[in-house]
Amino acid sequence: MKSGNESVIAQAATLLREGKTVAIPTETVYGLAANALNADAVLNIFETKNRPHFDPLIVHVGSIAQAQSLSHEISVAARKLMDTFWPGPLTIVLTKKEIIPHIVTSGMDTVGLRMPSHPLTLDLLAQLDFPLAAPSANPFGYISPTSAAHVAEQLGDRIPFILDGGECLVGVESTIIDCTNKISRILRLGGLSVEAIEEVIGPVEINAVSSSSPQAPGMLHSHYAPRKELLLGNIHELLHDHGSDVSILSFRDSYHNYRNIRLSESGDLHEAARNLFAAMRKLDADSHAKIIAEYVPDYGLGRAINDRLKRASYKG
Repeated sequence: MKSGNESVIAQAATLLREGKTVAIPTETVYGLAANALNADAVLNIFETKNRPHFDPLIVHVGSIAQAQSLSHEISVAARKLMDTFWPGPLTIVLTKKEIIPHIVTSGMDTVGLRMPSHPLTLDLLAQLDFPLAAPSANPFGYISPTSAAHVAEQLGDRIPFILDGGECLVGVESTIIDCTNKISRILRLGGLSVEAIEEVIGPVEINAVSSSSPQAPGMLHSHYAPRKELLLGNIHELLHDHGSDVSILSFRDSYHNYRNIRLSESGDLHEAARNLFAAMRKLDADSHAKIIAEYVPDYGLGRAINDRLKRASYKG
C-alpha cells in the first residue's frame, strides 16, 4: 500500500515520463517541470508559460553524480559549492554535454544545474532516470509562485498535475553562479547569500547588468512583476506624490491608514524573502491602483529581495 506522498510522486513521475509538464515544489519557488533531455517536453514549458525561447532554463538534478553526467567539467570551485550547499538554493552554471537540448540553454554551451532541497521533489528525482528542466510555475514575467494555490490560480487549467509540497521555505529563486571561468560570477542574486558563497570559494564577481539576451533565468530588466504598477523608493515621499489610492509593501513599519503588508515585523530578512512574492500577489489582487514599496537592508538575502523589487518596478 502506497502512502499519500508515494502515490502522488508516482503519479507525477508517470506524467513526466510521458513528456508532460508537472508543477513541483522546491524550497525557493514552485517550478514547472519537464524531462530536461526531451526537447518536445521542454517546449511544452515555454508554451505553457508563454516564455521567450531566449530565456534559458535551470536543470534540476537529484545528485552530484547526475550533475557530473550532464557537464563536461566541474571546476574545483563548483565542486566545493555542491558539497557545501546542495541540496539547496544554489544554481551552478557549467559547460554542458550535448545530451542537453539547445532549447533548454537557449543555444548556449553552458547549463545551470541545481539540486533542490525539498523532500517530495528529491524523492521524485530519485524515481526518474532523467533530470528536470523547471522554471517558475507561473506565466512568464509575473510574480513567482510560493504555494500550490498560486500555481493553480494561474496555470491550473493548463497543466495536468500539481505536486503540492506546502509553502516554500526560502521564497525567492535560487542564486545563480557561473563557475566556468577562473573567477566565479554571480549571475542572479537569490536564496543563498553572496557572503555565504564567498566563505567557501573566496571573492566572486557580481553581475550588475540586466540583459535582453540573458545568460541565466531572471536576468531580464522587467521580471517578477505584478500587473499593476509598483513604485519603489521612500514610502513617505511616494505617498506624497501618488495620493491615497495605493497599497503599501513595507519591510517592517506599519502604515495604519493604508492597505499595508509588512514583510517582517521583526526585520528578519529570511522571513521577508519567504513572504515577498505572496505579499506582492495579495496587493496585486486588491482594489488599489498602485503598489508602493521600499528597499530592505542591502546585505545577505536583502540583496536578492531588492533585486526582485527593482525588476518588479522596472518601467522600460
